[in-house]
Amino acid sequence: MTMAVSRYGDFGSSLRDLPRLRTQRRRRESSWDRSGGNEDRITIRPGQTITLADLEGAGSVNHIWMTVAPRDPDTPETADRDFLRKLVLRVYWDGSPKPSVLVPLGDFFGVGHARTVNFASLPLQMSPEDGKAFNSFFHMPFADGARFELTSECEQEVLWFYYYIDYEEFDELEDGLGRFHASWNRQCPTDGVAEDGQGNSELLFEGTNLTGAGNYTILQTTGRGHYVGCVLNVTNLRHTAMWNWYGEGDDMIFVDGEAWPPTLHGTGTEDYFNTAWCPTQAYAAPYHGLTLPGGENWSGQVSTYRFHVEDPVPFSRSIKVTIEHGHANKRSDDLSSTAYWYQETPADHLVLPPVEARLPRLG
Repeated sequence: MTMAVSRYGDFGSSLRDLPRLRTQRRRRESSWDRSGGNEDRITIRPGQTITLADLEGAGSVNHIWMTVAPRDPDTPETADRDFLRKLVLRVYWDGSPKPSVLVPLGDFFGVGHARTVNFASLPLQMSPEDGKAFNSFFHMPFADGARFELTSECEQEVLWFYYYIDYEEFDELEDGLGRFHASWNRQCPTDGVAEDGQGNSELLFEGTNLTGAGNYTILQTTGRGHYVGCVLNVTNLRHTAMWNWYGEGDDMIFVDGEAWPPTLHGTGTEDYFNTAWCPTQAYAAPYHGLTLPGGENWSGQVSTYRFHVEDPVPFSRSIKVTIEHGHANKRSDDLSSTAYWYQETPADHLVLPPVEARLPRLG
């Protein structure tokens, strides 16, 4: 006899809670070979959209594993190796026609620039070999269905794609649980100032920003929910032998339409991402990390993350998460980001730039 399962649960997922006996029904969608063979994958071709999962009823996704590789890795004439920016992940909750997750595949799993690297945070991980195994442990409840789609916007590359989507199935979902969201943004270049007539120290450290206008926007949404973190990617576009630190920009989070200065006003880019002193070393912790620290003199590509697991930022009407691009928004670099949040109902405003506006730069 199957027991009724009507609740998300009154306990968590810590080691302390593991002995508590549960009644949830564990389910999975995956790319296993339905013929019984060993071709446990799907093949996704340029321009194709594939439904990875179309779930009915109520439940909660709590683990996703994915990996992808070119079918023809040694054929340079068909190489399309920015495919992690050209593959688009869309997730729909509760029958909504608009996706609540709309992000390039690689960026969703925590590293930008269509690159992979081994790292482990609490909600997201890229695992060996060389970060090519992607994992998400974000919990994603739904009351009336969920659909996961993957679209290839590659021009030539044919890809092999493997996946698990693990979830719990409930009879119903109680009130009070937000829907998971993720969105991607980019500004390339950011609207900085001309260097003419400024010394290096003046460019990097002087000037004022007393409004927050011109900050780079990581997230802007309306409704009720809480912001749970982001990944920020920087490509340093300033080519100089002088000291070329990109990260003097303060974080500013505006909750429920508050005026400047916001209650959540920070002191610098590396400070918001919980590092210090212009970091140059790769590092990964449960809630913050620097997966790509850039090259010499902070050149090239940077990727860093901050997850608000212990300290989510609630909002009742709206939230705008921003950060300066250099002190007082003076720098003109390539910034992109993925924001993660929960809100009461599925959003209907997410957009993704066209593929040509998503391609990474080397600097």
